[in-house]
Amino acid sequence: MPDKKKVLFICVHNSARSIIAESLLNSMAGHRFAAESAGLNPTEVHPLTIEVLKEEGIDVSDHKTKSVFDIFKEGRLYNAVITVCEKSKEAKCPIFPGVAYRDHWPFEDPLNFEGTYEERLENMRKVKEDIRKRLNSFIECICHIEK
Repeated sequence: MPDKKKVLFICVHNSARSIIAESLLNSMAGHRFAAESAGLNPTEVHPLTIEVLKEEGIDVSDHKTKSVFDIFKEGRLYNAVITVCEKSKEAKCPIFPGVAYRDHWPFEDPLNFEGTYEERLENMRKVKEDIRKRLNSFIECICHIEK
């Protein structure tokens, strides 16, 4: 079996969108991909991230957020780097050498969600499903390239 493709997902705080993308890709296609996530200004995992991934049977309650700049300084290499934040934030990300695939998937920032807990949770579920759709397309696209 060929080596797994290494994928890095980046967002602002590494608290929601990038962790969801990392976790879902590893769950959906972990036999083909090794996904990680990092942030420009890492904070803590958003409680709604823990909740929506728990619904998938994925436990990220002990997940530690990471700095994209620390990963960059370590010289780690990836086959794909995907930003999942606003376009204005994407421009602040470092350029990783040797990346064959770079893309930007803008998803709404959960820190901007308003309303009741249930309303914010439903918005997070929508983000999770939007990320899943993009991941399905990404996996299919990579499958066609590899053939």
